[in-house]
Amino acid sequence: MRSSSRSTAAETVTFRPAGGGREAGRDGGAAFFDLDRTLMAGSSGLPWARAAARAGLIGRRQLARWGVDHLRFRLRGSTDEATERVLAEIKELLTGTPERDLQRLAPEVLAGILPRIYPQMLAEVHAHQDAGMPTFIVSAAGDEIVRLIAHVLAMEGGIGTAYDVDAEGRFNGELRGPFMYGAGKVDAIRDFAAEHDIDLAESYAYSDSASDLPMLRAVGNPVAVNPDEELARVAREEGWRVMRFEQLGRTLAIGAGLLAAAVVGVGSHGARAYRARGEARRIRPWRPPASPSRGFRARRS
Repeated sequence: MRSSSRSTAAETVTFRPAGGGREAGRDGGAAFFDLDRTLMAGSSGLPWARAAARAGLIGRRQLARWGVDHLRFRLRGSTDEATERVLAEIKELLTGTPERDLQRLAPEVLAGILPRIYPQMLAEVHAHQDAGMPTFIVSAAGDEIVRLIAHVLAMEGGIGTAYDVDAEGRFNGELRGPFMYGAGKVDAIRDFAAEHDIDLAESYAYSDSASDLPMLRAVGNPVAVNPDEELARVAREEGWRVMRFEQLGRTLAIGAGLLAAAVVGVGSHGARAYRARGEARRIRPWRPPASPSRGFRARRS
């Protein structure tokens, strides 16, 4: 975070050339990686929320709500409505918070993210670098944590959502540059490519979500990673490469389906049994009380 001047992704990202081959970024391609559910399992927002809750920046109720959002994200991927709602909540909750307090969350957030990095995606990063192609994270997550993750993973840079601060170093509830989601993400990539002589026709982009279709269509080599239903359909129709290795989301989805089926099955069985008992009670013929045995005779007094 920095104070108020507006900036573009091209101005804020530190570009470090990749090793090997031709000079990276000189009319060659680059590889752009989404973060959540693409480079890592789940959402980077949950480790951030946990750290913010421990620091007293958000309440437990908000943390619980974002935890439910995270589960939905693992199952179904992102939606425009959910993403915009979370952004609005973050801006409202953190307005007036010192930038330093947010920066101090970084070690704990990073400790929650790094174990979730997919080894398969790290291998993709390394393969591009070994071919002389620079690699970048492009994510709606905060710019500083995105850059920090990229640095730790030895990638060439990161482009995230930059939050603005006032003259006193407090978050003022505004963004410094575009929100790195949907059209904002592809605009940032195009600006960055133009600034660093990157040929997008030779570039790669990796994402899990249909919300990143603008970014995926902006490059010559789009790759769908653990795609949501809409992106999977588009990738199939367009003949794009698809990578699948997310297990928890599918396990949760299957488990939820089986649980729902079990609940419905038990409920249906119980309802049928209840109705059957009710029908039996309604149609059971009336029987008179048993009469005294024939051999019984009243005793005379």
